[in-house]
Amino acid sequence: MTAGPEVGKSLRRLTKRSQFLRAARGNRAGRSSFSLQAIDGAAELPGLGYTVTKKTGNSPQRNRIKRRLRAAAATCAGQFKPQHDYVLVGRTEALTAPFAALVRDLEALLERVHTSKPSRHRPDGPRNPRP
Repeated sequence: MTAGPEVGKSLRRLTKRSQFLRAARGNRAGRSSFSLQAIDGAAELPGLGYTVTKKTGNSPQRNRIKRRLRAAAATCAGQFKPQHDYVLVGRTEALTAPFAALVRDLEALLERVHTSKPSRHRPDGPRNPRP
């Protein structure tokens, strides 16, 4: 059994918490199955990370959501722009949505985050600093 198409060398993987927090400050767009966060980056290759919280279900469900999002991202790999970082935040609906709908939604969200007006960048601190 194979894991499907790999993201390969066209995308790099986001692994550090700081990369995910940085992407959260960028543009956002969402659908019922997942949301997409995007921000300009310094690296040549686009970076891609996945987040699925424990609210969405147990570990097999979360892993299945991530696998489906990885496969959709591999299908749309050519649409990720260089020097950008992206985070896909999975939701429970990604388990039951048809794969074609996931791909279609990802293509639409990629276009939306790149054509929308850039968000106001906050300073590097937290959104709601505590006194």
